[in-house]
Amino acid sequence: MARIAGALPFAFDFDPAATALIVIDMQRDFVEPGGFGAALGNDVTPLQAIVPATARLIGAARAAGLPVIHTRECHRPDLSDCPPAKLNRGAPSLRIGDPGPMGRILIAGERGAEIVPELAPAPGETVIDKPGKGAFHATPLSQVLQDLGTRSLIFAGVTTEVCVQTTMREANDRGFECLLAEDATESYFPAFKAATLEMIRAQGAIVGWTATVDQIAEVLGG
Repeated sequence: MARIAGALPFAFDFDPAATALIVIDMQRDFVEPGGFGAALGNDVTPLQAIVPATARLIGAARAAGLPVIHTRECHRPDLSDCPPAKLNRGAPSLRIGDPGPMGRILIAGERGAEIVPELAPAPGETVIDKPGKGAFHATPLSQVLQDLGTRSLIFAGVTTEVCVQTTMREANDRGFECLLAEDATESYFPAFKAATLEMIRAQGAIVGWTATVDQIAEVLGG
């Protein structure tokens, strides 16, 4: 067993042999200028700023032999998996499926839906395309983790309060112990990130734990 003594709200114990890293939606449409996130009027600079820390976390996980799983929020070209309740939210200048600077917005196979080059999946790493906010909904993620014998999950990615938190809650409900890397996750809204970190670790880690990339990498030997 390994222990991250400085994790919050208290030490996080886990078996590296039964742990996977899940990197949520570090896609060009969310992180880079000209993508969907920017079209919604958001400043993408904070999301860009976590790329180096996320890369370090991925490197530490790979070096320690942890499976690295990447997710991408994207839809079929005919939008048959994007309900109106999602498609019509907000008032962006571009909507899901519309032509954008990096191809059709959040459509599988388009340039904008791809993971940023700095965090590109290595050969053989699992990439989960998800139509919803949570990575378990309408995807094979549960089976992938079962096949790996996973019991604990480390999370990174964006945005903290939406897809990251949703997936952590889904994982917690499925019995996984969950840890979020505080400096490898971000929101367009700083207050939302701060509140989410507090919610996750409230009431004795009701959803999970948080720790820094340095703390995690040190325990993983990176």
